[in-house]
Amino acid sequence: MSIITKPFSWLLLTLYNFVDSFGWAIILFGLVVKLIMLPFQIKSKKSMMRMQSLQPILKELEKKHGGNQQKYQAEVAKLYQEEKINPMSGCLWTLIPFPILIALYNVVRRPMTHLMRLSETEITAVSEKLGELGVTLTNSGNAGYAELEMAKYIGEHMDALKSVASGVLDFNFEFLGMNLCDTPKLNFFTQVNWADSSSWGPALGLFLIPFISAFLTWLTMKVSASQNNAGNEQAAGMMKSMNLMMPFMSVYICFIMPAAMGIYWVANSVFAIIQDLILNKRFNKILEAENAERTARMEARMAELERKKEEAARRKAEGEILDNKNTSKRKIDAKNRTMEAERRAAERAAERAAKGLPEVEKRPASQVGSRKYARGRAYDPNRYGYTNVSNVDTIGEVEAVAETEATAEE
Repeated sequence: MSIITKPFSWLLLTLYNFVDSFGWAIILFGLVVKLIMLPFQIKSKKSMMRMQSLQPILKELEKKHGGNQQKYQAEVAKLYQEEKINPMSGCLWTLIPFPILIALYNVVRRPMTHLMRLSETEITAVSEKLGELGVTLTNSGNAGYAELEMAKYIGEHMDALKSVASGVLDFNFEFLGMNLCDTPKLNFFTQVNWADSSSWGPALGLFLIPFISAFLTWLTMKVSASQNNAGNEQAAGMMKSMNLMMPFMSVYICFIMPAAMGIYWVANSVFAIIQDLILNKRFNKILEAENAERTARMEARMAELERKKEEAARRKAEGEILDNKNTSKRKIDAKNRTMEAERRAAERAAERAAKGLPEVEKRPASQVGSRKYARGRAYDPNRYGYTNVSNVDTIGEVEAVAETEATAEE
């Protein structure tokens, strides 16, 4: 985690030194992170929108190969390959904000460790010194928030604390009247003086942060889903569930974390909405051009297939032999051998006819044309006591059959 927290803490401290406000430093931190992630977000957004534009084609493939899931998956993979789309690229980058949120939370709740670079010994000395000065730390037993609470009192006792830890810094945690080290409370209305606006104003602002964050989270997902799930009923159903769950998660998280994290969540949602609106407008134009090109390409392919069908029908009508490109090499070789045998048999028959010799080449009685066993290997023309001359192919066979029948009669 230190690999992430160190650059984050340096960036947050640099921004704080620039604006002298922890709240504005958090907002600028979210903007800088969003700009750094922008190239990856653009790639993810484009991939998701391109996949969405293929939904009509995917539905046609599902209708065509619905009964053969393996064939359907193969056709989908082929389509993604042709369109140069990686289905996982759109999901990968959406997971990156969560490690960033966890790292930032670690930096915010432990400012003395990550922002002031104090050692454990110095942090313990600061805690003891604050106790000597009469400061009561309510989170002293909670290591996660003890540093954040101590950081609120550094400005009031800077000189005394410098003597035990020279690296302590006075951070301005005030933002819009709220102290960003505090955590929103559900029962704030029972703990404030409603006659004093300086008492209930900051508490009300802290209370509203989780709900503002929830609304912006819902709006972010709404804007994103309007493009990414159009026409996809399954994805739309999942997004509808997410639209209900994520805002509630946002409310819960903002009520258990310091207000600084709620401000970051709000700012990040605002930047995400602006980013989606811009990218949607940009990629819609690009995808319209791609869809037009894809449609023209598919129409050209269908026209070529239709032309080939018409050409095949014409050649078949003219009696031209059509070669099937899908025929296996084994069948082609067998066909060539058969044609060669027929050619040689025809040459021998022509030679005998030229010499005035009868055709006496013995062939199986079951042979039809070049197929030796067309009538079956056990075929016998005399099985029923007579000869079916229509089943005899050559003059030699007719004479042989007649001689056999004459012998049988004697």
